Amino acid sequence: MSNEWLILLCGLHSLGFALFHLAFWKLFGWKHELRKAALPTRAITQILNLRLIYVFAGIAAICFLFPTELRATPLGRALLLFMALFWVGRTIEQFVFLRVNHPLVHALTGTFVLGAILFALPLMT
Repeated sequence: MSNEWLILLCGLHSLGFALFHLAFWKLFGWKHELRKAALPTRAITQILNLRLIYVFAGIAAICFLFPTELRATPLGRALLLFMALFWVGRTIEQFVFLRVNHPLVHALTGTFVLGAILFALPLMT
């Protein structure tokens, strides 16, 4: 598989996470659940989620529009490394903050590992 195809897969992975984060309000019942939290926590949680949606959508767009540049330029390779490390960090945080033995949590952890691998693979050639 070519590096450009791998980068397009990175874009699909990022787009998937943007869409996943868009669903958080319904998936986690935030309209009801966040009422239990103090206003700053409620606001920060939603603001951070919106910013993650923005970042994931932006990374997806960059992967779809500039796969050659991501593979072939120092800035592009730095962005790929940044995202690979983002997913490595997110995987570690999963074990620190969400110690839940549930198949869906394990599947989610697998998608974090997948992200780290997808973004790292184009850097290895």
